[in-house]
Amino acid sequence: MQHLIQENVPLHDKNWFQTGGAARYCAQPVNEIEFQHAVTFAQENNLPIFVLGQGANILISDAGFEGLVIRPQLQAITHVDEGEHVLVTVGAGMTLHDLIEHCLENQWGGLEEFSGIPGTVGGSVYINLHYFEFLLEHFLVGGRVLNHTTGNVLDVPAGWFQFGYDQSKLMEKEHFLLSATFKLKKISREQAVFARGRRVEIIRHRAKRYPTHHTCGSFFRNFHEDEVTLESAGKKMIFVAYYLDKLGVKGALRSGAAIVSWQHANMIVNTGTATSKDIIDLVRKMQELTYQHFGVLPQPECQLIGFTKYPLYTLQNLPISQAAKDTAACAVVR
Repeated sequence: MQHLIQENVPLHDKNWFQTGGAARYCAQPVNEIEFQHAVTFAQENNLPIFVLGQGANILISDAGFEGLVIRPQLQAITHVDEGEHVLVTVGAGMTLHDLIEHCLENQWGGLEEFSGIPGTVGGSVYINLHYFEFLLEHFLVGGRVLNHTTGNVLDVPAGWFQFGYDQSKLMEKEHFLLSATFKLKKISREQAVFARGRRVEIIRHRAKRYPTHHTCGSFFRNFHEDEVTLESAGKKMIFVAYYLDKLGVKGALRSGAAIVSWQHANMIVNTGTATSKDIIDLVRKMQELTYQHFGVLPQPECQLIGFTKYPLYTLQNLPISQAAKDTAACAVVR
């Protein structure tokens, strides 16, 4: 146990934004037993737990995290042949990049749709990773999870995860993923070569459209249909980037060393010396402008870690006048 738990571990180098303070405690379990020991340590010391993968969808407070950060290193991979398909079981700590490479080397297709997206298997299942029309839940058939309260390990089917858009049961923080099992299609050597070419093209396309360093990816989630009134071609305009683009913030709006990416209006970039406070200040500006002009308030997809008080705006604490709120509520995008 003593070698497993480290104290005062910096986190700024363990997330894509490259900001944030230190973790009071940190553990990097390499197997299920060590993961259980880490959770037991947190329970015995009344510590909150945050499970950290590659840190691609998070913003960590400048004050750090006053609890235990667990960085799973479980990377075992096995498979079971099922005729035209194969069941691939992989540890939560393996990166999605390495998993896709392994699958294509063995001529198993499907996961290459998520090429170029940073993250571990654990983090990808946690948020039900998506890219265009593909969701990770389309491939997942089950998983192995650790109960936070009891310490018991459970094998669960796909339905247990209660997947939604950017959503899973894991977000309740009562269970932690140890491994996931995916059902993939066996493909021919020629199909595997084609899939590799498509993987290269997906990565090239992502690099053209999105920043690839010092960002968390999309900061805000898209709106739910009941949150917006604007329609286009008979469908609700739920895409938050549409509203941000209309505001002209791309490559222009900034706070300190944090700036809205010139490539994508829903992505924020640390230009080198930004703090998490810089990013929060910028996000609040984006929220306020969007509400004032369009009457909708963006909410984060990015996870906010270590903040003792919720740092963003809600409908209850927006710093604008009631007249402005009334105007925004009636706003129509032209």
